[in-house]
Order: sequence, then structure tokens, then C-alpha cells
Amino acid sequence: MNAEEVAIYLKTHPEFFLLHGDTLADVQIPHPHGDAAVSLGERQLGVMRDKCRALEAKMAELIRFGEDNDAIAEKVHRLGVALLGTTTLSATVEVLTSHLSGAFAVPHVALRLWGVGGGGNADAAEFGPVADALKAYAGSLINPYCGFAAGQEAVAWFGEAGSHIRSVAQVPLREHGSDGGVCFGLLVLASEEVQRFYPDMGVLYLQRIGDMASATLLRVVG
Repeated sequence: MNAEEVAIYLKTHPEFFLLHGDTLADVQIPHPHGDAAVSLGERQLGVMRDKCRALEAKMAELIRFGEDNDAIAEKVHRLGVALLGTTTLSATVEVLTSHLSGAFAVPHVALRLWGVGGGGNADAAEFGPVADALKAYAGSLINPYCGFAAGQEAVAWFGEAGSHIRSVAQVPLREHGSDGGVCFGLLVLASEEVQRFYPDMGVLYLQRIGDMASATLLRVVG
């Protein structure tokens, strides 16, 4: 009988040590951190303590993640409240830029719009020319893009700073937010840090920011 068969037998016959209590008392197991031997009961207690420590560490990690999410949600809420008070394109851009660069510590923010409004805002940088290929790319995004800046056309919107940008988050702006609709713009967040915006990062809050920005921009540009 090999070790695996012994383990299976003991799992399927839990009454074994009830019938052979003397065996349980006599079993000595090598100490995991030394040469001394410990009883089976002491070894089980040690295993339980290790499991408790692992669970405590996992719980602490979950609490930390929850606190981080609460902090981000609060920042998003404040941004949303500020956007509700804007009535012009310039004010909306100022709110987006100040909150994203301030509370969210995003060093570079750029915005481009097409196919909507214009009028008195036609000369604004946000209505600057955008290549058809980039418009099509923005329209194809189901979720915000997060990843390396290399090869991303929107990096050119940052001028001289573009050569130092290493990662970006590109958030499509749609008539009905993330629920779908015609894409009429692109909000781009950029950083010199390679891992600030990475491919596997969560995009829930970016989507919410995009939804709020979309609704506000459509309201103020008409």
C-alpha cells in the first residue's frame, strides 16, 4: 500500500483512530522546521494555525481592496457632482482635467470630439482634427483600452510630452455611455509610467467616468 492509498483509506474511514486510539497517541511526525518529532495532535494544531494565518492575511488583503475601491468610488462621485454643475465646454474640460490630474493623479489628460456640437466651440482644441482611422478605432472599443502607449495615435495629442508617455487609458465617449450608441469622442489618460495603465487592469471606474463625461459633454455642446 503506497502513501496515497493510506491517505485515501484514512479519509474514507474516519473511525480508524477511534478504534485505534493508542496508534494516534504513538504517531510521531517530523517537525516541519527542525529535526524534532511532534505528535499528530500538535502537527494538526500547527496546520490549523498556518491556515488561520493565511486566512487572516487574505482577509486583510480583501479589506485593503475594499478600502481602495471605496476611495476610488468617492473620487468618481465627486467628479460626477462637479460635472453636474458645468454649463460650458471649457468648464467641463476644466473639471475633467482638474479632477483626473488632482484626485486621480493622472499627469496627462486629452479630449477630442467629433460629429457633435461645435458652434461657438469650433476653435476649441477638443474639436481639433482627428484621423478617420482613429475615429473608427475609438468606435470599435467595447471597453476602455489600457496598455502601452507605443503605436497609439492619440499620443500625438500630447505634443512634446508624447515622446515620454509609456502607458495610456483610452475611454470612448458614446451617446448612450457604455450601453452603446454612436461614438463622438475619446478621452485619453496618459502617464510616463509603464505600469500605470496596464492591459489587465479593471476598467469599471473608467467606464463610469466615460459615461459621466459623455452625458455632460452632450449637454454642454448641444
